[in-house]
Amino acid sequence: MATMKTITAQDFRAMVEIGEMRLSENAEFVNSLNVFPVPDGDTGTNMMLSFKSGAERVANSTATTVGDLAQDLAKGLLMGARGNSGVILSQLFRGFSKAVVGKDVITGEELAQAFTNGVETAYKAVMKPVEGTILTVARESAKRGVRKLETSNDIIEVMGSVLRGAEKSLAKTPDLLPVLKEVGVVDSGGQGLVFIYNGFFEALTGEAVPVQSLQSNKIDLTSVAHHEAGVDYEHVSTGDIKFGYCTEIMVKIGEGETVVDTFDYDTFRNYLNELGDSLLVVADDEIIKVHVHTERPGEVMNYGQRFGSLMKVKVDNMRLQHEEVLKTDYTAKVKEAAQKQKAEYGIVAVAAGEGVQELFKSMGVTTIINGGQTMNPSTEDILQAVKEAHAEKVIVLPNNKNIQMAANQAAEVSEDAAVAVVATRTISEGLASLLAFNPEASLEDNQAAMSEQMALVSSGQITNAVRDTNIDGVEIKKDDFMGIVDGKILVSIADRKEATLATIDKMINDDSEILTIIYGEDADASEVEEITEAVEAKYPDVEVEVHEGNQPVYTYLLSVE
Repeated sequence: MATMKTITAQDFRAMVEIGEMRLSENAEFVNSLNVFPVPDGDTGTNMMLSFKSGAERVANSTATTVGDLAQDLAKGLLMGARGNSGVILSQLFRGFSKAVVGKDVITGEELAQAFTNGVETAYKAVMKPVEGTILTVARESAKRGVRKLETSNDIIEVMGSVLRGAEKSLAKTPDLLPVLKEVGVVDSGGQGLVFIYNGFFEALTGEAVPVQSLQSNKIDLTSVAHHEAGVDYEHVSTGDIKFGYCTEIMVKIGEGETVVDTFDYDTFRNYLNELGDSLLVVADDEIIKVHVHTERPGEVMNYGQRFGSLMKVKVDNMRLQHEEVLKTDYTAKVKEAAQKQKAEYGIVAVAAGEGVQELFKSMGVTTIINGGQTMNPSTEDILQAVKEAHAEKVIVLPNNKNIQMAANQAAEVSEDAAVAVVATRTISEGLASLLAFNPEASLEDNQAAMSEQMALVSSGQITNAVRDTNIDGVEIKKDDFMGIVDGKILVSIADRKEATLATIDKMINDDSEILTIIYGEDADASEVEEITEAVEAKYPDVEVEVHEGNQPVYTYLLSVE
C-alpha cells in the first residue's frame, strides 16, 4: 500500500468530491434502510443534499489550505443541513474544521484528532444522543483512528482504520438499537457516513475517479449553455420559448442493465442536437454530463441510459419559470420589505398541502415553508423564512421530528431575529400550539406555553406501508394502511377506512372532547363522510371537525384533544 505523510489542500478537495459522489450514488440504498415502512424514507436524500451543499462550497472555493477548505465544507454543510441526519453530519464536520483551523496540511495524528473533535461537537449538539446511530458509528471509527496512531502516523493507514472502524460499528448497530434488529437493517445514517468515509479512503489511495475528471463535472452547464445560446431571457415572452424543458443528466458510462451502445462523443452529441437547442455535452472516460433545452426530456434520459446509469437528473419547466419572473418584481419587493418596519412577532411553520397551509395561516402563521415528511427544509431554508417573517421575534414550528434539529440550528445562527423553536412533531401539535400564542408575552413565555399546549393533543396519521415488516409486535404487510399514534405504529390493516377507524379507537378515551380529521390529496370524499358518520355514531359526546388539507403522504391527519 502507498504511504502518505500529510493531506494537502488538493488531497482534501478530492476526498470531499469523491465522498460526495459515493454518498450520492448510494442515497437510495440509504433511504431503503429507514426503519418505518412509510413513504418518507429520506435519510439518504437528506444526507446527500446536506453533504452536496458542503462539497459545492469546497469546489467553488479559492482556498489553498486544508484548514480553510474544511471551514468551507463546514459552512456549506451548516447552511444546507436537512433532517436530523444532515444536521448531525454538519456538526461532525463543524468539529472537524475547528480542529484544523490555520493548518496548511494535516498529518495522520491531526486527521484522527479532527474526527474525534467532530464526534465531540456532534454529541454536544444532540439533546438526547441515541446509541446505534450515526453518532455511534462516528465515535467508534474515530476511536479506531486514534488507536492506529500507536503503531503508525501514516495518513492512509489512519484513514483505513477509521473506515474499518465505521464499517464494524455499523454492523453492530442492530445490537444497540432493538428496532433495527427487529426490522433487520443497520442504521441508515451510519451507513451514509460509511459511504462518505469510503470515498475519503478511495481518494487518498488513488483508486477513485481522477480529480481532474471530477472537476470537469463541476462545470455549471446551465449557465454555460445559456451563455453560448446567446438568449436574452429578460426580453423573451413565454410563447417565444421553443423548447420548454431545461434538462440536465449525468451518466456513468458502461454501468447499469440498460447499456446497449458504446459511447462516441460525436454520435451522442449529434443525436441530442436533434432534440432541442442550448446543447452542451461534457464527457471523459467515465462520466457524461448533458444540458439541453428540449420538448422531450424523457427521450434525453432514455438515450443517456443506452450508454450507462443515470447519476443525476434535473428537469425545469422554463415556461413556468418565465411566467413567475414576469409576475414578480423581485427587486421592488425586497426594497419594500427592507423599508417596512418590523413586526413584533412572526410565526414560521413547516407544512405541505394547500389546505393545511391555509389552516396555519388562518391561525396567525405569517410564513409557511412548503415541506414536511418527504421534503425536509434545510437550515438555510428556515433562516430565509425567518428573514421573510420580517419580525423582531420569530417562533418556528417544525411540525416534524426530523426537522427539529435544522430548526434549532437556524435559531442558533439567526441574525435577522430572536428565534424560538416549539418542538412540534406533527401538524396536529403545530395547530394546537398556536392556541396558546400570546402576542403580548415574551418569546420565552410563548415557547413554554405553546409547548405545554401541544402536549394536550394526541396525533394520528394514516399512510400506506412500503414494505413487509414487524414493529413493536405489529405485523405490517406491504400496501397495508398503518395507523401511527404519537410516533408509534399501532394499526396495520389492508382496508383504509377500517385502519382509520381502528386508529381513532386507539386515540379516543373518556376525556376526549374533539376529534379533528384533516384529509389529504388522495382521500375519497365518500370515505371521509363514512368515517365521520361512524365516529359520530360510536362517540356521540365527541365533536368531529373535518378539514380538507390536500397534504401528500398521509391520507388522514388525526388529532384528539
